[in-house]
Amino acid sequence: MKNTKMMVFGFASAVAISIALSTSLLAKSDASVPAETSVEASRLQSLAKFTKVLSIVEQYNVDNLTIDQLIDKSLQGMLSNLDAHSTYLDKKSYDNLKTQTDGEFGGLGITVGMRDNALTVISPIEGTPADKAGIKAGDIILKINDKATLDMTIDDAVALMRGTPKTPIDLTIVRKKAPEPLKFHIIRDIITVESVYTRTIGKDILYIRITNFDKKVAGDVKSAIKKHSKTAKGIVLDLRNNPGGLLDQAVELTDLFVSEGVIVSQKGRNKADDVSYSATKSTTITNLPLVVLVNEGSASASEIVSGALQDLGRGVIVGEKTFGKGSVQVVMPITDSEAVKLTVARYYLPSGRTIQAVGVTPDIEVTSGEIKSHDKAFNIKEADLQKHLESESEKAGGMIDVTESNTANKTTITNEQMNKDLQLKEGVDIIKALIIVKGK
Repeated sequence: MKNTKMMVFGFASAVAISIALSTSLLAKSDASVPAETSVEASRLQSLAKFTKVLSIVEQYNVDNLTIDQLIDKSLQGMLSNLDAHSTYLDKKSYDNLKTQTDGEFGGLGITVGMRDNALTVISPIEGTPADKAGIKAGDIILKINDKATLDMTIDDAVALMRGTPKTPIDLTIVRKKAPEPLKFHIIRDIITVESVYTRTIGKDILYIRITNFDKKVAGDVKSAIKKHSKTAKGIVLDLRNNPGGLLDQAVELTDLFVSEGVIVSQKGRNKADDVSYSATKSTTITNLPLVVLVNEGSASASEIVSGALQDLGRGVIVGEKTFGKGSVQVVMPITDSEAVKLTVARYYLPSGRTIQAVGVTPDIEVTSGEIKSHDKAFNIKEADLQKHLESESEKAGGMIDVTESNTANKTTITNEQMNKDLQLKEGVDIIKALIIVKGK
């Protein structure tokens, strides 16, 4: 019996030693396989799985889709699931993008983005059909004509809203605090908007409104500052409802006010995508007190400017929290008629904080609206109240409109106008205080 136990124990030990040796040898064998080979094997397995699913769908799907259609849908699904801004551009989408960047087109004059998977208005451009109709930053577009926007890509939505000038389009909007969806009937028009507007407030405050960052912004602002250099003692830079634009213009604009330090940096997965943009003393043209106005319609390049000026202690930021778009997209052609738009990096402000999905929080938060006067509170009539309610429903966010097509006064902003724009009034009051402090 004892010998039997010894034999069993000896056999078990031998098996255990054999397993240990085999495991050790396998581990050494796996370790000897290069990582590149393992990755390539995984890639081949994944491609084989995709090919198998593609074959099954092509063979059994109820809709008789071609292989080209299935591939396009697969690419669109892959890119759109990465983030809200990456997308596959088929021939039609790619042509639309070229039209948007290269020439004039009929549209509404709004910039849209994805927020919490909902198609959201980043901002309406001043003086455009959408702005005149009363579309506001933060509005969620529920329907374009009769098509629901659920699961619709940004590019598809833009393609639907763009069209022949003078043709109509209907938008169904969900607005914060509105009891039910709002419907807007808008007529498309050619979208050609000036980017920089200047006015004076009183005798010594220069007001500069930037509607978007096109290739002339920094030069136009520089000219405006030089033109008023003898009279201006403070500057109000209005970036509200500015959806962004060219990065180099955001950097050059900030550089006009800042003499040193990093303005913005971008960091991506690849080191080649890492870039840092710094201020240069030779391009700085003013050290006047500065207030920057922002709201939830301020995005991308607007957030870079306001965030950099805030981090570098160069200006006081006033208004509402910005949109939060701080990612970098590039368009990469894959054929002559197709491309992919891919997020390759994120922007970081001088302090190292990111803008993406966070935005810029103002130093002084002020909601939009007008200053209410109670001097004649006891003289209000029902007819006046009705008119007041009508005018309230027509306002597009408590901002004065300084576009050339919508204002009679093209040189100054009056006290009456400021009283209709609480954020601007607060900014001007701060500038006046900064001018007094600097004078001491």
